[in-house]
Amino acid sequence: MTDTLVNPHAVRAAACSAPLAAWWDANARDFPWRFGRTTPWGVLLSEVMSQQTPMQRVLPYWRDWMRRWPTPAALAEATPAEVITAWGSLGYPRRALRMRECAIAVRDTYGGELPHTYDELVALPGVGDYTASAVMSFAFGKRIVVIDTNIRRVLSRAVDGAESRGGGATARDRRLAQDCLPEDAAQSVVWNQAVMELGAVVCTAGSPRCGECPVADVCAFLAAGRPGLGEKRTRPRQRFAGTDRQVRGIVLNALRNADGHRLPYGSIESLWPDGAQLDACIASLDDDGLVVIGPDHSVALPG
Repeated sequence: MTDTLVNPHAVRAAACSAPLAAWWDANARDFPWRFGRTTPWGVLLSEVMSQQTPMQRVLPYWRDWMRRWPTPAALAEATPAEVITAWGSLGYPRRALRMRECAIAVRDTYGGELPHTYDELVALPGVGDYTASAVMSFAFGKRIVVIDTNIRRVLSRAVDGAESRGGGATARDRRLAQDCLPEDAAQSVVWNQAVMELGAVVCTAGSPRCGECPVADVCAFLAAGRPGLGEKRTRPRQRFAGTDRQVRGIVLNALRNADGHRLPYGSIESLWPDGAQLDACIASLDDDGLVVIGPDHSVALPG
């Protein structure tokens, strides 16, 4: 008789599943893109906006975009200037243009409806592995591994007993997530959502609230004494003040509020004291398609 190999990660994940699902049912934050209350397009938009941005901050922008452009076909008709302006201070404004490009592709290739396969989704402009997987799980209810920073941290701690030290997702992270994913599709969707939410509000990077955690009794990290808590392999986060990101944001904000979304260079020049840095940032915005430099050196949002 051959012994059956038991995957310890799957066993520990199974022990986490029921208390985590119950916690999700009782504590999940009530965002309008959750619980089947929006379209797959609304789910996609929420995931793109939420990249590197807290969901609570995303909420008013998401509502405004869904009111103005509730479908891919509607957004496809918007101008680049309109979407950049509507993106406001969300950060990484190139995402706004990519959403518009995505909407055009969905309208022209798929008749205005998001495709239902991972390969088709990930081929859309601005849609990477995480976003495609999240839409497959949260919008279409498919069994698929979803990996973001929060999910990696919770699984690494609770199931593997080690601190997640940042950086990009590794092959080990993906194997761990696959080992933990419930076989049932509906349960896998709840699992993905609940693990992500736990990482966002309880099992946080620097100060996890283990006393409030629904899986504390079976958490391998807590049982081991939380070894290496808060350690990071990535470099410290860059300061924002004085960076090119700040300068680019200042320029785009001035253009959003300008008549016709255009300013003469003299007005742009007064926005930042370092002329060389300002010119380099304007050039990079032009390279990214976020501004247009006129023959008179005026700067405008693209029409």
